[in-house]
Amino acid sequence: MRQTEINRILDTMLQEYDNLSDLNFTVGRPLQVESAGELMPVPIDPAIDNLTPFQTEIFALNLIDLDKRLTHALLNEGYCDLSYQLPGKARFRVNIFSQRGNSSIVMRKLENKIPTINALGLPDTFYKIAQEKNGLVLVTGTTGSGKTTSLAAMLNVINEAESVHIITLEDPVEYLHTHKKATLNQRELGKDFDSFANGLRAALRQAPKVILVGEMRDRETMEIGLTAAETGHLVFATLHTIDSGQTINRIIGMFDKEEENQVRFRLADTLKWVISQRLVPKIGGGREAIFEMMSTNIRVKQSILNGEEEGKTFYEIISGGDAYDMQTFDKDIIKKYEGGIITEETSMAYASRRAIVGRGIDQIKFAKGEKTTDIEGLDMDDEYGGKYS
Repeated sequence: MRQTEINRILDTMLQEYDNLSDLNFTVGRPLQVESAGELMPVPIDPAIDNLTPFQTEIFALNLIDLDKRLTHALLNEGYCDLSYQLPGKARFRVNIFSQRGNSSIVMRKLENKIPTINALGLPDTFYKIAQEKNGLVLVTGTTGSGKTTSLAAMLNVINEAESVHIITLEDPVEYLHTHKKATLNQRELGKDFDSFANGLRAALRQAPKVILVGEMRDRETMEIGLTAAETGHLVFATLHTIDSGQTINRIIGMFDKEEENQVRFRLADTLKWVISQRLVPKIGGGREAIFEMMSTNIRVKQSILNGEEEGKTFYEIISGGDAYDMQTFDKDIIKKYEGGIITEETSMAYASRRAIVGRGIDQIKFAKGEKTTDIEGLDMDDEYGGKYS
């Protein structure tokens, strides 16, 4: 299979559906694209009913293109990440991984246009976050939840407003920013630096005001990131955690027990925001982003320093933090339900605390004069012959 054939197949897959996000190549399945959250088969000529191990391996090898680092990662770690460009058509973030001895490939289609906070419908709080001058800002969520897109939108705000030097460390580079008011240097893992820790250590000698770290994967990277935030840099980074509480615990858990108190002090002093996000199904198709937002105030710092206690969990602090632009997932879910964006079933399925979301939905229904329960036809049994009758 030649490079031209690879590109022809990719082009065919791109044209088959609108609103597609991923291209999927798995042994025993046809060519598939993910459109509006669902995997859909793609017909092709000549037909490929089910991919063979040989076909996916040849496809993977063409994408890797003899790169020694990627080959080593795939053989020794079972996966590798890279970027791929279909000339004049699209760019992709590619993950090649091994499953039961075969190669599987997922290619995430990248947008060419830099996203904006307004266009994405992100909360106005994101503008406030982009105006921070130093400290640590963490954007968390599962793979594919839109963390990189949210970060790109905030970097765009800084790029348009401030004459500063911005360095990004990414795996791979997804959004290609142009120089506006700021000067941006975007570095890609494997091509421009060999590890996030080394890239971040080098960035401290490159006079940036803003640093974006694609992922805080390990203790060393987190340690250098905290140091950068302590020395006056604004550091954006991502973590694969589901909410603020888990994020704080994950960071503290990266360090040895004897370092815990020091890490808690450093984190309480440098952390500015934790933004967690999820994508949920929308009414009418597509997906909607929901957010948990935690800024730091005295209560948050105390919980970082001393750990969560009854009545002082991060969820409870965020719930009462409206004055500090905080918001729980559940509050955002209720808001999206009230706006007719998501269904009641989706609201309950993605709730952090179902009782809270359930009460919120009942209040909305009651205000509209709708039923809040399916229980009907209850009557007193006057003929019951118990001893109290």
